[in-house]
Amino acid sequence: MGEEAFEVFGRTDKGEAVYRVQISGGGLTAKIITWGAIIQDLRLDGHQPPLVLGFETFEHYPLHSPNFGATPGRYANRIGSGRFSLDGKAYQLELNEGGVTHLHGGSNGLGLQNWTIIEHQPDRVVLKAVDRDGRAGYPGTCTITATYAVKEQGTLSVIYETVSDQPTIANICQHSYFNLDGRDDALDHDIMISADQVTIVDDRRVPTGALLDVAGTAFDLREMGPMRRNENGEQVLFDHNFCLSPQRTEKRSVALARSLHSGVSLEVRTTEPGVQLYAGFKIKHMPVPGLDGRVYGPFAGFCLETQIWPDSINHDGFPDAVLRPGQTLRQETDYVFLKS
Repeated sequence: MGEEAFEVFGRTDKGEAVYRVQISGGGLTAKIITWGAIIQDLRLDGHQPPLVLGFETFEHYPLHSPNFGATPGRYANRIGSGRFSLDGKAYQLELNEGGVTHLHGGSNGLGLQNWTIIEHQPDRVVLKAVDRDGRAGYPGTCTITATYAVKEQGTLSVIYETVSDQPTIANICQHSYFNLDGRDDALDHDIMISADQVTIVDDRRVPTGALLDVAGTAFDLREMGPMRRNENGEQVLFDHNFCLSPQRTEKRSVALARSLHSGVSLEVRTTEPGVQLYAGFKIKHMPVPGLDGRVYGPFAGFCLETQIWPDSINHDGFPDAVLRPGQTLRQETDYVFLKS
């Protein structure tokens, strides 16, 4: 599958071609690029604005993207102090977030690598990446495939499968920022998440190991309500893991978001035990335009990152994040869009 097969979207600083492919079906059209296995654009029939944040040109991604549409890994989210022990051996990962935490697989994690397209059909694409033993301190060589497919009734199916040749930890997620109406910020969206608890975090946003019951707090999203909610006179800065279940399960519905301005809704169905709601408050005012020339700033989009809980390897009772040879970590999420 050479350059003649796919559109060249840009080139890395090493001169590697970054390809872009389009898949369509079920009322959705998605554009995927090989760099970071990124969902670069996503559109719903009958709704003009893009459903995700992104850039029209590749050069803006390495310079300005806060993981727009990317596939972080080998371990998405945070690992406190970058440390963990596995089978009696201690490991130290790269501290790429303020020199104190390991975030999204490190400074050259999967979301910042150029993947390979191994299959492309009109309604699906499969990409592959190989994460070598020792990169960022991880043990074992992992092979990861990302399968994106558009299906009936506005469904974008995302399946990540990971295998390893040594015991390791793994957790892959989709990091799209959603905006269902094209307005400057997404705080007017309503949201619901089926979680009774969230992980309590310290000042580094790393779990302490304790859980917070959401009842009576700003994190009680068990019934549909506005994302724009204040606590002590200030907007709640959602960047938290909502605890859906103690382990991976059969795929089920876990979250719903909608815009009353556009009538577009997003339902999330997943196998994963957690979902990180990030309201996009750290998005800086972009010096370059986004999709359709939009100017992105704080709260321009929100993430629903289906995942194993952050820092799981370091907390008893958290979901298992260990991947061993002979096992396949299969993480499956459906994003279902509907316009009323």
